[in-house]
Amino acid sequence: MKQFDIPSFFRSPIISKVKAFRKMQDPRKKDFSPTMLDFGNLQLYIARHFGFCYGVENAIEIAYRAVAENKGKRIFLLSQMIHNPAVNEDLTQHGIRFIQDTSGKQLISWEELNSTDVVIIPAFGTTLEIEQILNERGVSTEKYNTTCPFVEKVWNRAEKLGTENHTLIIHGKYNHEETRATFSHTAANSQAVIIKNMEEAVFLAKCIAGKTSKAEFYTYFKGKHTPDFDPEIHLTKIGVINQTTMLATETQEIAEFLKKATEDFAISSGIPKTFADTRDTLCYATNDNQSATEALMQEQLDFAMVVGGYNSSNTTHLVELLEQSCPTYFIKDESEILDGKTIRSFNIHTHEVETIENWMTGTKIGITSGASCPDSIMDSVISKLLELNGSEKTIEEVMANH
Repeated sequence: MKQFDIPSFFRSPIISKVKAFRKMQDPRKKDFSPTMLDFGNLQLYIARHFGFCYGVENAIEIAYRAVAENKGKRIFLLSQMIHNPAVNEDLTQHGIRFIQDTSGKQLISWEELNSTDVVIIPAFGTTLEIEQILNERGVSTEKYNTTCPFVEKVWNRAEKLGTENHTLIIHGKYNHEETRATFSHTAANSQAVIIKNMEEAVFLAKCIAGKTSKAEFYTYFKGKHTPDFDPEIHLTKIGVINQTTMLATETQEIAEFLKKATEDFAISSGIPKTFADTRDTLCYATNDNQSATEALMQEQLDFAMVVGGYNSSNTTHLVELLEQSCPTYFIKDESEILDGKTIRSFNIHTHEVETIENWMTGTKIGITSGASCPDSIMDSVISKLLELNGSEKTIEEVMANH
């Protein structure tokens, strides 16, 4: 796989050795079991796959290259490069300004931009509408377009299915930048509707079977479907694609459910309905990170830690998995670990940072991070844990065995 040129301060001495060891031991990535680092009085179970993925490293390399190549020019990002506060803060310190926030709220007017400005498209991609605005302002985006190749793969698949008159069901979070971009690109070639979870898929299945009225469809999916969507016409040929950071297992579950609903109605009604196989659009990194987290859950951990940005979808899903098996703390970096008794952890259900007392219970600790979290932050979290526990072995002693 391609090696990217990213700033050295995102790298790490501990994690880089762990990853190198596992790569040598398991080059084909067949073993998803975690790496156990035994410090005597503390055992750290590090997920097999975590941290920067291909798309994120590609985006970071391009962004820093844009800074290096455009001294004296104004440089903008459409929105956050990736959902990690440390990365985005460093980019702003290099003079990059954000045009929108993550929800699409305008921070800088389009009218402020001109043809001499540099605009970077983030890893999530962007909508066709925004691309048109930039083109009208004379701003070129081709050179510093960091859209993840796996996001573009979803768009390409959607385009092909659109030419075959399929309606695309997009499994994603409606207000997420990637989903907004995917919806825009999909809508250019086909009808589309966004669903967030299985509950919404169940309602859509009723629409497929003709058990709901048009009015009920339009109310339920208000603002989440293409303008001239007709549920009586556009649900006869469908395919499911996803926001690449969603739970892959959930996307597959929804796809299988809608496929069966489509086939059952076709049989009972005699009306032909077809379903496209789109499993090839699932992101490999999302799959690997989630599979590695599921393997981590098998270790009977005392507690687990997930490191990453609180608005990161892929990171949130790792928390969602781990908290099914043990107490799980979601932290952005080591600063949230106040001491051996107190930690600040983001609650994915209330969307608030909570202060938790007496959190460090036991010695078997699982640890992983989202696809947008630098390994250097993972290093800092591990170092903080060892410092608080007064480990019996040094990092050097333990790593010498790996």
